[in-house]
Amino acid sequence: MIVTLTANPSLDRTVELPAPLARGEVQRAVAVHQHSGGKGVNVSRALVASGLDTVAVLPGGDSDPVLAGLLDDGVPYAALPISAPLRSNVTLTEPDGVTTKINEPGPELSLDEQEALIGLLLDRSRGASWVVLAGSLPPGVPADFYATVARRLRSTHDGDAPLIAIDSSGAPLAAAISGDSNGISGKPDLLKPNAEELAELAAAAGLTDVHTADELEADPGLAARAAAAVVASGVGAVLATLGSKGAVLVTADGAWFATHPPIQAVSTVGAGDSSLAGYLLAATNGGTSQDCLRQAVAHGAAAASLPGSTVPAVHQTTPDAVTITALQKD
Repeated sequence: MIVTLTANPSLDRTVELPAPLARGEVQRAVAVHQHSGGKGVNVSRALVASGLDTVAVLPGGDSDPVLAGLLDDGVPYAALPISAPLRSNVTLTEPDGVTTKINEPGPELSLDEQEALIGLLLDRSRGASWVVLAGSLPPGVPADFYATVARRLRSTHDGDAPLIAIDSSGAPLAAAISGDSNGISGKPDLLKPNAEELAELAAAAGLTDVHTADELEADPGLAARAAAAVVASGVGAVLATLGSKGAVLVTADGAWFATHPPIQAVSTVGAGDSSLAGYLLAATNGGTSQDCLRQAVAHGAAAASLPGSTVPAVHQTTPDAVTITALQKD
């Protein structure tokens, strides 16, 4: 069982344009896709598509369209009732795969609601193999929320705590590699940054030779060294997705770079979430680090070839097409 927490879920609408976005002009869409979203929700959707047991934990009222969408998609969920509607996000996709995203901030969660959401997660994560803490945080939630949740998971479940993966950005991601509290670590077993987030993490981890996102995408060796600095700070593993260039995985035991043959990109929305789902799918099936990286890249490539925020099932992926190369970490 894999449990996901999405503190700031959304109703994601993707609008396909027939031509490049023309600011200030009227353009007619060729298609519109709508799914319940947020990073953790997308991971659960991808796991369900591949037949893996999962529960998506999130806030939301019974009549909210996000929860209705989860029902339609057959995604099991546990929702904390709140009175405010969840946010709606809009993504514009151009024919060459370029995407423009407009994300709302989401409803504010009170301190009581935050505590209740953590309690709901603790209850539903009993016996889980992984817990995924993913996405942005809504107004009113402190930046160290995911680190706090990680510590609560470990202290509550003690020796039977699930492995923890975090996929976020900005201050919540930086806080995920912060120090321990009362002897309990809030650092995850797996972090899933993109190149821009990896650059931020490497700086937060104390790496002095920090590179830009473009430089990390262009040079997997640099990406591996940046990820290694994060692993050295106490994180179990870093799966860094590098867009169309592939992905790098760094653990205490090694570093690897994986690429997939070029695909016709339709929409990159949710591709990183699908990569994380692919990694977890392989990990749950007992795969090695290289197996997990291979399936992560295959899932990400498959997602980018599908419209909107559609997630692939494992049979739609091509892990045999993925090439893996060992890298030096330093």
